Amino acid sequence: MNSAVKLLDKSAEKFGDKIAITDEFGEISFNQLKDKSLRVGTGILNYSSRTGEISPVIVYLDKSINCIISFMGTLYSGNPYVPVAADIPMQRLEKIISNLNPEFIITDSKKIEKLCDIDLNVTTPLLFDDLVQCDADEEKVYNKLNKVIDTDPIYIMYTSGSTGTPKGVTVSHKGVIDYVQWTSTTFGINETDILANQAPFYFDNSIFDIYGMLITGAKMMIIPEVLFNFQSKLPEFLKDNNVTTIFWVPTVIINVANTGELEKYSLPSLKRVLFCGEVMPNTQLNIWRRALPDVQYANLYGPTEITDVCSYYIVDREFEDHDSLPIGKACENMRILILNDDNKQAGVGEKGELCVVGSGVALGYWNNPEQTNKAFMQNPINKKYNEWLYRTGDIAYIDDRGFIMYCGRKDHQIKIKGNRVELGEIETAAMCIEDVQNVCAIFDEANERIVLFIESESESEFKLRLVNKELLKYIPKYMLPSQLEVMKNLPHTANDKIDRVTLKKMLTQ
Repeated sequence: MNSAVKLLDKSAEKFGDKIAITDEFGEISFNQLKDKSLRVGTGILNYSSRTGEISPVIVYLDKSINCIISFMGTLYSGNPYVPVAADIPMQRLEKIISNLNPEFIITDSKKIEKLCDIDLNVTTPLLFDDLVQCDADEEKVYNKLNKVIDTDPIYIMYTSGSTGTPKGVTVSHKGVIDYVQWTSTTFGINETDILANQAPFYFDNSIFDIYGMLITGAKMMIIPEVLFNFQSKLPEFLKDNNVTTIFWVPTVIINVANTGELEKYSLPSLKRVLFCGEVMPNTQLNIWRRALPDVQYANLYGPTEITDVCSYYIVDREFEDHDSLPIGKACENMRILILNDDNKQAGVGEKGELCVVGSGVALGYWNNPEQTNKAFMQNPINKKYNEWLYRTGDIAYIDDRGFIMYCGRKDHQIKIKGNRVELGEIETAAMCIEDVQNVCAIFDEANERIVLFIESESESEFKLRLVNKELLKYIPKYMLPSQLEVMKNLPHTANDKIDRVTLKKMLTQ
């Protein structure tokens, strides 16, 4: 299979008029999904002047069925898609466009007005409603699609960059195909299942839902985003819709546990609760397990650079609240190495950097060889042939049961609600605020919050609400600090770096 969109071909042939996806606005069958996607793919090819080259297409729409139609349509055109948030700051989108140099951005009549405020360079907006009205030209589509190879990019997802410039993680078709073949087999997902999607489409956890639906014929339900503001309503949603499978970030699972609503509902349809993106505390996991003891629980791990997941642990025993939950063992077609400072494999119990090789490893960062060469390298354990390895920056060790145990970050990269955040990107954005002399962003683990320290002579003029309003011009909402501290002089170390240790200690005083 050279392209993952051929999973849609197979599912449409096998499942036809069975409902593939629902959202708060309606539903679509596998046949309808294929038909509309072919129309979008034909439209892209009709408008394109970049024949013979791979040209990413940005999808800038509200989270909905239309997004997935646009993703599949882009793949039918032989190109990778680039999902971005509906509320993405325009300056951030402008940086992505500058890095990508895409030919097209798929949007709607409401959002196209916002695009007038930024430099699109050579990028042309295409209205989704126009594309989906095109007559499908299957001969044109498959002539282009059949030239795709499985190591070509399927999507590019932009993550936080420490320099203030987002990095475009570029993942191959093979990575996604291998991944969803593994998930469907490992967790026994089939056409009778209902997958309740929580992850935004610009977050790689959504790959599980989208392509899990395509490969198995399961139904994917896009949960109305408003429900995540009222998380006590989520158990009722799961019950009313007979959901069998959820793959959510721990923050949502934690919040649901804390509402006390789980104990009020019987959820006989729910079979699997999977989580990935942050550390899952056992306190809240145990609440779920006590309320729903017959459900399978699994802790999955993997950065965006690894096609979502590279290790997993199916919870097979009781854990005390203070215990650490393993991230398990490597997924199929993946290999995990724990390397010490000498780039040698660490022994049992010895901490080192978690590194990954295998089909899921990304192709690198789009149009960014410098950052690619920092994170991706030849496997130092293998001297016999070229083998692409990704250094995650995570610290881990292998315990005496052979399971991988996560210990934290090697650098200042953190995760908030499943979203990866480089503190340096927040600092870069904050330096754009008038009268700011210096800044330092600190992650307060105890309270799961970002604290922004600002150095300025105008201490009294800074308010968190106003600072965040300015930051929203450059960074997404999930990266905003929840506490602000203003000082005339930030503390410095002996070598004149900002003293992060001292600032962190101040948070506990």
